[in-house]
Amino acid sequence: MTNEQKELVRGTVPILREHGVALTTYFYNRMLTHNPELRNVFNSANQHTGAQPTALAMSVLAYAENIDNPTVLAHAVNRIANKHVSLDIRPEQYAIVGKHLLASISEVLGEAASAELIEAWGLAYNQLAGIMIGVEADLYSSAAQKEGGWSGWRPFVVKHKVKESEEITSFYLYPSDGGKVADFLPGQYITVRLYVPELKVFQPRQYSLSAAPNGDFYRISIKKEHGNSTRPEGYVSNLMHNKVQQGGVIEVAPPSGDFTFDPTKTNPVVFVSGGVGLTPFICMLESTIASGKNRHITWIHGSRSYAVHAFKNVVRELGARHGKMKIHTFYDTIENDLEDDFYEGYVDLEKIQDAINPDTDYYICGPGEFIKKHYHYLLDQNVDKDRIHFEEFGPAVLVV
Repeated sequence: MTNEQKELVRGTVPILREHGVALTTYFYNRMLTHNPELRNVFNSANQHTGAQPTALAMSVLAYAENIDNPTVLAHAVNRIANKHVSLDIRPEQYAIVGKHLLASISEVLGEAASAELIEAWGLAYNQLAGIMIGVEADLYSSAAQKEGGWSGWRPFVVKHKVKESEEITSFYLYPSDGGKVADFLPGQYITVRLYVPELKVFQPRQYSLSAAPNGDFYRISIKKEHGNSTRPEGYVSNLMHNKVQQGGVIEVAPPSGDFTFDPTKTNPVVFVSGGVGLTPFICMLESTIASGKNRHITWIHGSRSYAVHAFKNVVRELGARHGKMKIHTFYDTIENDLEDDFYEGYVDLEKIQDAINPDTDYYICGPGEFIKKHYHYLLDQNVDKDRIHFEEFGPAVLVV
């Protein structure tokens, strides 16, 4: 790209800041109207709530702001590439996206979208697509070359369903071909894909792996999403709970994700979770104990109540086995007499001051506002941001 073309792209930054979501919403509607087969790729709930258009708008904005040096977005690119691989996004689909993105820019901006601007954005998009395709090719190759690895979708049998709470059930998945499953890093997820009759399309969903690598099976623990006034009932979670029975077969993509954990480290670690956000931490905890490292662990979890609190006994058993683990539990309302280290109300790190230490690594998982609250609290306590790791369940967002 020439300097003049980069300047044209940068010139759209104010428009993207103010109208980016409107543009990306128009883009998705246009693309899915002309290419309805892509409805099998995108999460319909995230389209309904606007989470997916918002994520794309932030991505496009960040790319335009950093058009001179897109390498500063390497971490975010890697996170999005992992999500794309988990959805089996392939290079040829980038051409479809590019076509509709440029058309949307032209149609939404109208006379402001000069031929020179569209050409500049076309070059910018192709540059970004080339970066993404290269990163994703490496991820696909790595996943396929592992022992027990594969690329794309593979059928798995649900051998066991175990109820963990009133809302969360664990599914034990074994390859239908009888082969091994690839190892993964604690904190990663797999994607399952089910046909949703109401939508007449397949729907993919990512679920954190909730058991340590073992070579034989994967475990995922899924919350049944009932929906509310702002978000529809979870199509896939309800199918998994209500329709998929023991012995049923589902399609699964290989482990993916960059929210990962090194169980061989020895410095203190703090896990902070809300609701079903504890699932990747169960895997991390099991992996730490299996490593034999004498690492001090602080487990902080928030749940609405005792009844919906999953893995409560498992965590206490693992903590007792480890011997250097403190457990702090927050319930919105405490209805019964409970043991020490239970608090009424939302998770509040101010009540656990001994968890704030300069050498500690922090892992946060839960809803977006939950993560934001605790991330900024830790920064205010002078915790180095490189020691704070987080995962929000939802679309990947490209940020600096």
